[in-house]
Amino acid sequence: MRFNRILLSTTLVVVALVVQVSILARLQLPGAVPDILLLVVVGLSLVYGHVSGALIGFGAGLLVDLAPPADHAAGRYALVLCVIGYLVGLAKPENGQLRSATGPMVMVVVAAAGSTLLYAGVGALVGDTAARHVGLVSLLITAVVYDLLLAPFTVPLIMALARRAENDPLAESPGTGTDVASGFMANGTGLRIGEQRGVLRMKAARNRAARAGRIKGVKRL
Repeated sequence: MRFNRILLSTTLVVVALVVQVSILARLQLPGAVPDILLLVVVGLSLVYGHVSGALIGFGAGLLVDLAPPADHAAGRYALVLCVIGYLVGLAKPENGQLRSATGPMVMVVVAAAGSTLLYAGVGALVGDTAARHVGLVSLLITAVVYDLLLAPFTVPLIMALARRAENDPLAESPGTGTDVASGFMANGTGLRIGEQRGVLRMKAARNRAARAGRIKGVKRL
């Protein structure tokens, strides 16, 4: 992984973990807890791909496993986020552009549901049956709803930051309107391109007129 990726990923994961533990975990919402750390992994995986997504997911999950007040076996959530980061990273398009917001939102739903089921499944293997007492269906529905509500405010921003840290030219041209991250962050797409084309056409016309004037002056001489 490049240094920019490591630095940005570490910063986002640490900030998300602090928000997760100090704010979201204390809201006492019914069912699951909104998982902003999962959204960070999804956003970065959609930009960096499956290998980096798996590494980021493993590191983020391991921090959750070790951070208080963790009450589960160490490595459990690291495995979950590692798998989620890898699978979401496979959805990264080859040209690096996501043309619709539907794709990332679908990935958020799949990641929220998959992480809940996988976490419960790993818990069942190690003898943790807490999900059964709370209600797996309730956890699944609330996890999807909470993460889907948070996604429009986090995933596009994370993707935009990841592109900018990569010095990706897509991050420098949000007016193209073809990338979902720039589509969330920018307004008035297409107008700027139209203005630039108009200016270029005017300059070309002026150059042709000046060249024609010079040719006529030479002929008269």
